[in-house]
Amino acid sequence: MLFQLAAIGLLLALLPLSMVWVSGDADKYRKLVWVTLFLTFDLILFGAFTRLTDSGLGCPDWPGCFGQANPLQAHADITAAEAALPTGPVTVVKAWIEMLHRYFAMAIGVLVIALTTIAWRKRLLSRGRGIGLSPLFPTGLLIFLCLQGAFGAWTVTLKLQPVIVTLHLLLGMTLLALLAWLGARCSEHASVAPAAAPLSRPAAFAVALLTLLIALGGWVSSNYAGLACTDIPLCQGTWLPTMDFANGFTLWRDLGKTSSGDYLPFAALTAIHWTHRTFAVLVAAFVAWLALRARRVMDLRQTARWLLIAIALQLSTGIASVWLRLPLVLAVAHNGGAALLLLLLIRLNYKIHSVGIGAARRVSKLQ
Repeated sequence: MLFQLAAIGLLLALLPLSMVWVSGDADKYRKLVWVTLFLTFDLILFGAFTRLTDSGLGCPDWPGCFGQANPLQAHADITAAEAALPTGPVTVVKAWIEMLHRYFAMAIGVLVIALTTIAWRKRLLSRGRGIGLSPLFPTGLLIFLCLQGAFGAWTVTLKLQPVIVTLHLLLGMTLLALLAWLGARCSEHASVAPAAAPLSRPAAFAVALLTLLIALGGWVSSNYAGLACTDIPLCQGTWLPTMDFANGFTLWRDLGKTSSGDYLPFAALTAIHWTHRTFAVLVAAFVAWLALRARRVMDLRQTARWLLIAIALQLSTGIASVWLRLPLVLAVAHNGGAALLLLLLIRLNYKIHSVGIGAARRVSKLQ
């Protein structure tokens, strides 16, 4: 089974690898980084789709499906489970969704292995000279990807425990951010004006705030609290509804249960939803302020403009998701919007960071 799964992941990765290899791009390594980034963004969207369609336990074991490499081989076990519990977590459709997500993740793993191998090969052939990129960064990516895979396994084996699902989402977003930083390092960038330097700390703080907001969003999704408030801007007809923060934000507990094993009260779901909604407004305001300041710097103007657009779209999909009772398309788009905001903030941070790199190089030349 493990050999079959590895073969599937390799076959899926061969398509993007072949496209990069036959492309006319002079820097194929840089192109492979950006292709891997694009596919990782897609994987995050598909992961959201998997979670929102309740397909996370479509195959209740890991890494295979009922001990098989694909749902076709496990068809008898899947149909038996579906017949016993038609509305349960195991159905033929959900099993395929879950396994496709795993195949996709394995393909990303192959691409990261390729990035790491190529980087080390370049370093060894050049004997440390003539390569601007250290292979340590892609090696760290590979180690990080293994950690992400472990949380993917625990997501299934621990039966969608909310804290594990949320951490799995955060690690996926972090992988996306690291790939974005690697892509920026591999690409040529015009030097940014020193006027951007004062934005360094606010830009880094914006990433920290967005990361916390994504964690809260993952906590909402993993606890199925998206419809705890069905009106907006009020929640259950008031600004401060009845909320149970103690149970809502107890991290180590089973899905739908309190730490003592009782059913999670609705007030706990309300606390989770309300906290995410309120914090989203604060983060949007801060990032918008940062973008407006960044627009004053010529080299940051385009990124700042896209940040403002992304904030508007993200707020719109969040509001529409509540008004329209969480339609699947909007819910997935809301997850994608968070990933897009993260990419834009990473790009902004890298551009500002390049000011310091440029200054250090100028000092080095003078010495």
